[in-house]
Amino acid sequence: MASPEWQDACRKRDFTRIFQLVKLKAGIYPSRIAARCGMTPSRVGEIMAGRRALAHIDVIERVADGLRIPGGMLGLAHRPWEIPSSAPEPATTTKPEPQSAVSAPGGGVDDVLALTDDRASPSTVAGLRSAVEDYWRRDDEHGGTSLRPAVLGHLRYVTQMMRTADDALKPELQSLAAELARLAGWAYFDARQYSTARLYFAQALTLAHRQEDRLFMANVLSCMSLQATYDGNPVDAIALACRAQDAARAVGDQPLVMAMLHMREAFGHAALRDASACQEAIDRSRDAYELARGREDEAPSWVRYFDEAKLLVDAGIALARLGEAQQAEPLIAEGLRRETASRQRGRALHAFWLASAQLQQGKLDAACGSAGLALDLTAVIDSPRVMGHIHEFHRWLTPYARETPVIGFEQRMREVLR
Repeated sequence: MASPEWQDACRKRDFTRIFQLVKLKAGIYPSRIAARCGMTPSRVGEIMAGRRALAHIDVIERVADGLRIPGGMLGLAHRPWEIPSSAPEPATTTKPEPQSAVSAPGGGVDDVLALTDDRASPSTVAGLRSAVEDYWRRDDEHGGTSLRPAVLGHLRYVTQMMRTADDALKPELQSLAAELARLAGWAYFDARQYSTARLYFAQALTLAHRQEDRLFMANVLSCMSLQATYDGNPVDAIALACRAQDAARAVGDQPLVMAMLHMREAFGHAALRDASACQEAIDRSRDAYELARGREDEAPSWVRYFDEAKLLVDAGIALARLGEAQQAEPLIAEGLRRETASRQRGRALHAFWLASAQLQQGKLDAACGSAGLALDLTAVIDSPRVMGHIHEFHRWLTPYARETPVIGFEQRMREVLR
């Protein structure tokens, strides 16, 4: 369906009209729409009747995937099924740039500009660096979903410029491309689209490898380790964290980087329920952090988020994953208390883990209160990863469905997520 009416409905995200057109033009009835989009038939009926709207990006992405609506029509990044399955992953050698799904020029404005004005200058590089810093700040505050189209556009733009840039600027552009690819991978990870995230992380790793930037390689490997933990592959998570540590050690004295990397290793051991190895990794992280005190300015900018509050929270999360809730709760609570208010997605994630530790101990009132904080923060962040945790917590409440705190939490969920 490429009619102006369809295009206008998609552009406006008018799902009442979209569902009506799907039924009218394609003959797909509400029950089938519901099955394809992971929704209930009653909810689809309410949307078609105009009594309910869709606002959360994870649901909108499910609709795009279920009805095969190209991401661009709904203001989303390309959906994974739009990326050709034959697109090669980035090479790990020093051969010329691969023509992957993220580097091939298309017909967008960014690509046209890159083709017609592709001469890089120091001011161009400075402007792009500023944009990347702003992307990371906004990602931390509001999640990465809404940033993905802009990040991917900048990645294509920088990749184009690399082909004709002066030798003096090529390393800077390659570094920028690596950072943008990592940011794209992180945004897809936050959206729980793990296979696409791996594609971009692999590209970032390739670019860093070509520059022999071992610290940035450690950075990307740490992201891949965390994703592997989320994706249920703790053995891979540990291997990636250890490889990242090796890369960082090759550079020299980097205590803050090592503190973060040891904690990523601890997450993997916790997922394997290896209490001894997990505690050893936490201890190594604390020791490295003590060595880093007063030297934070010497560390790469991308690891400076790992402050004492984050150390406390992450140690608590690792212990909560182990089932050591009594030890975990005070660590997460203290870290959350100290945490900067602007880190809204981090605060939502940490509030979930606090709720998890409290629920493990049977503290139903406190757990629902902490989960309520995570739920409230969803009003200002767009992170399917956070939403996934909230729904996970809601499932854990099933045995307590008649308890007053749970009834209150479910009512709050309906109000926030309607």
